[in-house]
Amino acid sequence: MRKAKENMRKDAATAIYRLVRSGEAQTQREIEAVTGLSRGTAALRISELLDAGLLREGAARPSVGGRPARGFVINPDYCNLVGIDMGERRARACLFDLAGRMLDQRIIDLDLRADPEATLDALARMTADLDRSAAATARVAAVGLSVPAPFDVASGRVAMPSVMYGWEAIDIRSRLAALTGLPAAVDNDVNLLCLAEHRLNWTECRNFVMIKVGTGIGCGIMVGGVLLRGASGTAGDLGHIQHGIQPAPLCRCGKEGCTEAHAAGWALARDLRGLGFDCQDARDVMELWLRGEPEALKSLNRGSRVLGKVSADLVAMLNPEVLVIGGQLARAGEAMLAGVRELIYKRCLPLATQQLTIALASNSEDLGVRGAALLAMEELPI
Repeated sequence: MRKAKENMRKDAATAIYRLVRSGEAQTQREIEAVTGLSRGTAALRISELLDAGLLREGAARPSVGGRPARGFVINPDYCNLVGIDMGERRARACLFDLAGRMLDQRIIDLDLRADPEATLDALARMTADLDRSAAATARVAAVGLSVPAPFDVASGRVAMPSVMYGWEAIDIRSRLAALTGLPAAVDNDVNLLCLAEHRLNWTECRNFVMIKVGTGIGCGIMVGGVLLRGASGTAGDLGHIQHGIQPAPLCRCGKEGCTEAHAAGWALARDLRGLGFDCQDARDVMELWLRGEPEALKSLNRGSRVLGKVSADLVAMLNPEVLVIGGQLARAGEAMLAGVRELIYKRCLPLATQQLTIALASNSEDLGVRGAALLAMEELPI
């Protein structure tokens, strides 16, 4: 009985802290309304959070009759977090306070074909280095990691096949926690881009989709404000949906005709190399596009329309309020959105599009590390 009461107390305190952190409830009255807690219980749990240093008093809220309501905010310096964005060629680790302010960072080159244990050791050293940073405002309390592969959150392992060859036998989450001595959280890179974009810019949106178009193509989906991961972490694998577009080129997954094989950065680079251009990846494609190279313009236009077809299927199935396009190829801006928007409105019923917003992602360079830090925040021992 005593343990059950302690769990209830902790659950209530955690719920209050998360409500204040998200901005959904920031006065005692708002907290009572959302949680259903009594006035006395809410006051007691808030007092405990204040005493522990997790919350602090904020500005008074406007009065609706009587005294102004006392507002609460999270203490940004209660602890720090590390978010790591692991790509195919490099890893970037950033130190954050709880308000999301980036304090410091470290970057290392990576080779995903190298020994996974050596790579995890390097990530752990980056985390330790940031914990010792002169810019830190508190001790690091948790670490989040974004991986460039489908990820099964339940098992802590990448789902195969993926570009992370040799990683499938490793419980990455448990191993990173053991190496750092910190609570660790891990997820697919596109899911964490989606999480960051949503939390930073679209918090009022409950049904949200973000498509990343870079070297590969992936998709993060939020339903009811919660990430949709699927049974084994492969929800949103948009790049490997196949369409009857001919010719059907070979995809790097081994199948033919995947969306990636037509529209991803590696596929556009392949086509441009065939025309004699020195083009290896999505970044090179964009450099040619920015220089106004006609073949690059034509290639990106064609790719955006292929992406538009599969995006239309997604909109018809999920009926999101917002669809955001990010990634390296999204640097083309309206040139990328035009093809996607055209095919969505052409192929979908007005019922699915009448409340739909189609937009570009913001601050794409930092979204990966921010998403990883937001995921790490969920691991805090509140």
